[in-house]
Amino acid sequence: MSRDTRPRGGPAVPLGRGLLLRLLAVAALVSVCSIAATAWVVVRTTAVAIRQEQGKDLADDTKTYDVLVGYAARHRDWDEVGPTVAGLGRRTGHRIVLRDGDRTLADSAPVPGHPYVAAPKPTAVIDPLAVDPQLLPDAARDGGIDPRAVGPYRLTDAESSRLRETADGVVACLRTTTGDTARVVVGEGGRPTVETPDERPVDLRCEATVLNRPVPSEETALDTLDDLVDNCLERRGLTGVTMTIDGSWQTVQPQGRTSAAPAPRKDVRDCVASSRAEQLEPYVAPAAQLYVSSPGDRTANTFFDLSAPNKLRIAWGAALVLLVTVAVTAFAGLRLVRPLRRLTLAAQRMEAGDVSARVEVTGGDEIARLSAAFNAMSRRREQLESARKDMVSDVAHELRTPLSNIRGWLEAVEDGLVQPDEKLVASVLEEALLLQHVIDDLRDLSAADAGELRLTTERLSVADVLAQTAQGHGPLAEASGARLVVEADPELTVWADPVRLRQAVGNLVSNAVRHTPPGGTVLLRATGDQPGAARSGSPAAVTATAGVRIEVSDTGPGIAPEDLPHVFDRFWRAEKSRSRQTGGSGLGLSIVRKLIEAHGGTVEANSTPGVGSTFVLRLPSSELAA
Repeated sequence: MSRDTRPRGGPAVPLGRGLLLRLLAVAALVSVCSIAATAWVVVRTTAVAIRQEQGKDLADDTKTYDVLVGYAARHRDWDEVGPTVAGLGRRTGHRIVLRDGDRTLADSAPVPGHPYVAAPKPTAVIDPLAVDPQLLPDAARDGGIDPRAVGPYRLTDAESSRLRETADGVVACLRTTTGDTARVVVGEGGRPTVETPDERPVDLRCEATVLNRPVPSEETALDTLDDLVDNCLERRGLTGVTMTIDGSWQTVQPQGRTSAAPAPRKDVRDCVASSRAEQLEPYVAPAAQLYVSSPGDRTANTFFDLSAPNKLRIAWGAALVLLVTVAVTAFAGLRLVRPLRRLTLAAQRMEAGDVSARVEVTGGDEIARLSAAFNAMSRRREQLESARKDMVSDVAHELRTPLSNIRGWLEAVEDGLVQPDEKLVASVLEEALLLQHVIDDLRDLSAADAGELRLTTERLSVADVLAQTAQGHGPLAEASGARLVVEADPELTVWADPVRLRQAVGNLVSNAVRHTPPGGTVLLRATGDQPGAARSGSPAAVTATAGVRIEVSDTGPGIAPEDLPHVFDRFWRAEKSRSRQTGGSGLGLSIVRKLIEAHGGTVEANSTPGVGSTFVLRLPSSELAA
């Protein structure tokens, strides 16, 4: 089967239609999904916002309740509560009304001429002696009495100051003895306490127990509470108790009441709670009703209630978004398809054999970068095609000469013009060897290009390699009148393939001998190399580590500066007219470069016209680099 490589001259294929339709379909699908998702999210968000608003209202109500309970716990009446209620109304945005039966005690947003009409049920009842446990859970653990209601247990300034000095001394003692960073906290009644990190007990050496003893004002209040609790228990036929400052009690047996039964904890708790409330009642404000409402007729609502008008509004919005999305996608798709169509036509031209096909690059997006990459690929293919044609021509030229000579001698023998003697056989053999040499060089280059050049590396003495190479090329140098000189440190070694390294050095030596006039010198030198010594402008720039530097220098005519960058190109000769016998095949230096690169090294050429040329091989000394 043969491929049809003719240019496509038929009807043009609509290259962009499929991509454009796919873009439109994807855009429409994305739009529909996004609209539906947006509507769902808005409805969900609105519901969440309503719940958050309800939670905020609850938090505001709790804050209002806490502030008013604290006010009642610290005051005997509601006479001065007006500013507090007004401030709460401003902070919460609600209307707050405090009433005592039919009498309004305070109103955060009064309406002149319109008395407040109370709801059937108040929002809460403000009573510091019967706190709502759901709004203030901490008070529920203290018999429903707000801890801010201290009444007769409030310390005088002198008592509080004296205990504060004691507490500061305990804190200083703890810092010195245990290193704890304790702090003094003053309670509602003016009594200071010492708090330690992680609520650890205070070290007994610091005499913190002094802070737990009641002061005179507290002893008076505790005696009154003892009497109230004992009377309550006595009415139940139970033994009295003695109250302590921390709220606990101890059972006592009153005189003349030997038959009284011990008081159960529940009964004691009930009596303590009722007695405390009775004791604190004169010191707190009376119970009042709290009403919290929104100002005016404001009601909460939401736009997305999914009613019929709102559904129609969502549908129209979705249709508009869909239309805009399709229009924008069509415009973007056309701009996207146009350069793709030009790129496809250029690729078809290249497929038909036009290696000069190029695409106009506009912009800096992905398609522009793709077009630039296509142009680079097209230029590279054009260069490779030109190199391929040149190489085929050079190979044909190199093989033609020995084959023509062999054919000429054989035809002369066949025609009886020449006798097949030893001289003829030697001449034909020489041409065959030259032909075999070209074929071997091409095979080595082909293996190197394909990455199939196998190396068997081992630790080599560089001096031995150079000596063996010089010995092998001694007859050639002697015949041309050149002198071979080797300079190398016997201790210098390198990891390399011995056969390939000798081949690379041998190619350089044969090239140097061929260009060295009679009486000249070819120098083989090996030294240690330093990192970074390679020239950045060398034709075969490959990064090499510190290793070995091998130089092959001659005293020939040198190479012109404009020819120096091409010395490692295949089939290149400084003098195009030279024959194979005088100029070689033009493959030796290319093979040298491939062999050294396979070892992980670099090769470069330096030359001064009229003085000579120097070829430098750099090889890494480590086994891994080789």
